Amino acid sequence: MQLEFVDGQLHTKRPLNVEDFEELERRAPETVRLEYINGKLELKAMSDGNHSCIFMWLLRQCMQQRPDLSLYTGSGVKTEANRKGRARTDGVLAPRGHFRGHGEWSDPGGILMIVEITSRHPDTNRRDRVDKPVGYAEADIPLYLLVDRENSTTTVYRRPTDGRYEQALCQPWGATVELPFPVNITLSTERLKDYAD
Repeated sequence: MQLEFVDGQLHTKRPLNVEDFEELERRAPETVRLEYINGKLELKAMSDGNHSCIFMWLLRQCMQQRPDLSLYTGSGVKTEANRKGRARTDGVLAPRGHFRGHGEWSDPGGILMIVEITSRHPDTNRRDRVDKPVGYAEADIPLYLLVDRENSTTTVYRRPTDGRYEQALCQPWGATVELPFPVNITLSTERLKDYAD
């Protein structure tokens, strides 16, 4: 399979199906994180310092309020209709031990929330704000939390119905953010202002 990198995007010479993607992903170096979103090969940006600090901020709040759950980082999740997408998430909130025995790409059943933290990648708008909410809703993941570094906001997507989230509540950093059932966590986002780029 031939790959080319054009205008900041990774492309294949021929159309890619999910089986081809999984084979490519297995052969990729560990330092390369690939996704298959909306039928396209995607290169996921590596985390920078602020990205990592935001993840740790969220991890601490989740552990304090819901010690029965774990916030997993870098999990591969099957998404989209018929589970044809493959997302490498920034975070997955699920019961402790949820991924025991799972392979590289986990079925979304039992996942309570997916977390994405935007990066400085040119495709962030399309991928994190457009394609991923659709893919996660189609997979019936109850909540999608988008921590948007560019806009200094958090958006909670909820109630997946017919491949779309019925509600998306966007709030500026500093607001109190409610992660409703089945997560039931209240986030104090004032600290996120320290990580504005």
